[in-house]
Amino acid sequence: MLVPYSYKKLKRGPQVILPKDIGIILAYSGVGKGSVCVDAGTGSGWLAVSLAKICKEVTSYEIREDFIKIAERNKEIENLDNLKIKNADVTEGITETDVDLITLDMPDSDKALKPAYKALKPGGIVVGYLPHMEQVKAFVSMMEKLKFINILTMEVIVRDMLVRQEGVRPSTKGVWHTAYLTFGQKEPNV
Repeated sequence: MLVPYSYKKLKRGPQVILPKDIGIILAYSGVGKGSVCVDAGTGSGWLAVSLAKICKEVTSYEIREDFIKIAERNKEIENLDNLKIKNADVTEGITETDVDLITLDMPDSDKALKPAYKALKPGGIVVGYLPHMEQVKAFVSMMEKLKFINILTMEVIVRDMLVRQEGVRPSTKGVWHTAYLTFGQKEPNV
């Protein structure tokens, strides 16, 4: 799979959220140059870096120091002053307030939804990056309990096309699963 140039220079340790999913997160959340975002489960920091390239301020929570080192290096590669990486457990609370977008890429991310709901501004978006359908079920169940609205779960599939003189068809590369994306919105003030 062709990886956009900007991602080729980033370092990779743990699994990363790939550009196909990052693009959907950006599009469906509506974040932009004035947005404040919180990312949890930093890993290598690919999503945090992508958010920081277009948003005003990004704070990323990670509990593993070895992952923080990789993410900090990626932050330096991209020269991002608006990205802060915290060694903290997001399930124990989020100190940021009036947040436009919170992304959760971690096991048991449903446990981070209460602090996420409190940190989001009215109308703010939360998205879970969930590899297994059982995680989606627990995530959506908790979202419903917390009264999130506009809940949407999707899987993003990308198929490369083989373009040759003798004909065009889908590539024989497998159509592979990364994760399910589950979005929800905090009730806006009416």
